[in-house]
Amino acid sequence: MPMSDTTVTTPEGREAAFQDPVAAETRQGPLHRLRTPRRPRFWFEILLIAVSYWTYSLVRNAVPEQRAEALRNADWIWQAEHHLGIAFEESLNHAVNSVTWLIIGMNYYYATLHFVVTLGVLVWLYRRHPGRYAATRLVLFATTAVALVGYYLYPLAPPRLMNGGDFIDTVMVHQTWGSMASGDLKHVSNQYAAMPSMHIGWSVWCGLTIFALSRVPWVRVLALVYPALTLVVIVATANHFWLDAVGGLLCLAFGFAVSRVWYGRQPYALPSVVPAQRPDASRGKDVPSARTRA
Repeated sequence: MPMSDTTVTTPEGREAAFQDPVAAETRQGPLHRLRTPRRPRFWFEILLIAVSYWTYSLVRNAVPEQRAEALRNADWIWQAEHHLGIAFEESLNHAVNSVTWLIIGMNYYYATLHFVVTLGVLVWLYRRHPGRYAATRLVLFATTAVALVGYYLYPLAPPRLMNGGDFIDTVMVHQTWGSMASGDLKHVSNQYAAMPSMHIGWSVWCGLTIFALSRVPWVRVLALVYPALTLVVIVATANHFWLDAVGGLLCLAFGFAVSRVWYGRQPYALPSVVPAQRPDASRGKDVPSARTRA
């Protein structure tokens, strides 16, 4: 073979050619590893959700109630809705309250499904879409966190507590169980944290997540019905104004933006399955297996 056809590989070239891609990935630093979707750990997620909700409840209820300001804000919201032509919460409240079985069902819906459906979607994500779980959960957590800022900066009385209004507190009238805003439980719950509505923020999060990831047509339809029905419930029970729902949607948009910035893609666009992990003996950590990454 002629000397001109001989290829000489330098030590540096050999090192580059046989560089371990896993080692290269681990050298990208702890921030990169935090932003890389990983398989969620069950007990850590249970603990994280429990602590996060406890913190949310503690902070929300620790916000000063500021009754006078909350009532003034409620009057302003009510007047603004009149100018916009959407101030028919009172009519809906009275109409639904006249059908006893319907309003009692809505009271229980308001008190329970807010938590049950949200936790159910989290469990479904954990089991069926582990690669998207952390990013989608971050949307929910960021949404809730910015809502706490709203409760602090803008105390707002719900319609049922307005001065001069004719709204019916349906939980008090029908003596239904479960509302943190009426009866004996109202003394441990902030009565003036109506803006934004996390019933809307969480229900739209649930609906969008199921609609985006489910492949069953009737389930996708129910995913869209759920937040729409929640909107009717929060207004019919006189717990929120329509504009509280707008506040919840704005918080949710913020949550999606945070997740998009952190992970570089929207959560539903991430891979559904997390690559298998193998132990890195030199670092004592789990790293993605080169065999399973392809």
